[in-house]
Amino acid sequence: MAFRKLTNMTILVLILILILVITASSSKPVDTLPGFPGKLPFNLQTGYVGVGDMESVQLFYWFVESERNPEEDPLLLWLTGGPGCSGFSGLVFEVGPLMFDYAKSRGSGTLPTLKLNPFSWTKVASMIFIDAPVGTGFSYATNPESYGVTDTLAAAHNYQFLRKWLLSNPKFQKNPLYIAGDSYSGIILPILVKTISDGNEIEGGGKRMNLKGYILGNPVTDLSVDKNWRIPFYHKLALISDQFYQATKTNCKGQYINVDSSNAACFQNLQLVSECVRNIFTAQILEPNCFDAATKEAKAFGWDPSNLTHHNQLNLLLPNAFHHTPTWCRSYNYVFSYIWANDGEVQTALHVRKGIKMEWNRCNRSLSYTYDVTSTVPYHKYLINKDYKVLIYSGDHDAVIPYLGTMTWIKSLNLSLKRDWLPWYVGGQVGGYTLQYTQGNYNLVYATVKGGGHTAPEYRPEESLAMISRWLAGFPI
Repeated sequence: MAFRKLTNMTILVLILILILVITASSSKPVDTLPGFPGKLPFNLQTGYVGVGDMESVQLFYWFVESERNPEEDPLLLWLTGGPGCSGFSGLVFEVGPLMFDYAKSRGSGTLPTLKLNPFSWTKVASMIFIDAPVGTGFSYATNPESYGVTDTLAAAHNYQFLRKWLLSNPKFQKNPLYIAGDSYSGIILPILVKTISDGNEIEGGGKRMNLKGYILGNPVTDLSVDKNWRIPFYHKLALISDQFYQATKTNCKGQYINVDSSNAACFQNLQLVSECVRNIFTAQILEPNCFDAATKEAKAFGWDPSNLTHHNQLNLLLPNAFHHTPTWCRSYNYVFSYIWANDGEVQTALHVRKGIKMEWNRCNRSLSYTYDVTSTVPYHKYLINKDYKVLIYSGDHDAVIPYLGTMTWIKSLNLSLKRDWLPWYVGGQVGGYTLQYTQGNYNLVYATVKGGGHTAPEYRPEESLAMISRWLAGFPI
């Protein structure tokens, strides 16, 4: 009887373990995609990883193996910003192996056409693009309560995701691991890196993640610092005059946010500054100012976004709209992603679970989200005592998170300057400028990407690939 109970218990445990592994990470290969001609010339895998209580949160991801040497190349977990922007946005508009062929997609009457991105970061690394936090992209929760998320909870979910993903993909456990992302990832990512770092100190060798460092582009870091440097940035880029700037600086005492309501002179100066930059596209000040919301992007073409799931509406969206549009706007590119990702055949090809999403959005602005971290500078200060390689980069024409603010909080870490401000080159041309800091075995490289916007690889893909390739290989940028 005792033997029978032991046997039954053992069987039960094995079943539970099997169920845990199956539910924790379900993944399938993707060989072809609607809109792309022929078989994909790289290995793509999509799936879900369950996290949170009772795995009530199911995070969708896209995994692309390195196109060079997946056995040895680094593994990058890519966190897209927002919060609430899909990993597909990072994949298809920034650093992934696919991009939309806009010329062939316009007016075709079918799905948007995809082509290869010659400057994909998967040329040198394997990459996981995650739809996080829950409610982003194809990620979902099994109960309404689990849709509520905070900065710290989002980081915890990402940590659980990565642990379970590596458990299900053990051949990548020894690859050098880097956590990467941009924009609002600057809040989530340092929390995640600290969590991994602390976990590695507790876990045994077999469970430790091979974390080597992290990568952040135009990162939200400290809300006060980031926003306060916008006005000096506007001045440096000749968007406000010396007179306006000096008057504003004097009357506001260098503090341009959370201004004392009794400081009438400061408020008046700020109103003048606002008038000067009111029609500037802050993500890249040289490009036309258009629309930043999904519905506005779609309506810019005279198209009802409620028709997103019907790809035959492409005829209504594209053929004539471009002829009536006086200027090209980057946000128009994003409309293709809504049409493509909401198509039923596409979702079947991606192994998206049926009946769990009403509509895919590139960036979900209606998340049930609580911002509980206002600065991640303390996390960076904690991590400088670790043996990590760090790359922080800024598109230098981004007014959302100006490079001036990023440089300010980096200087507040009080690291030793190893290499002063120098240009770096791509094809014989200046790609940007770089600084290098150290403390012990901690090494931080800061780089600007000349002409880059808020998501630098989207604006300067060739330069960004050169930057990441050199940095990962241990060479000066």
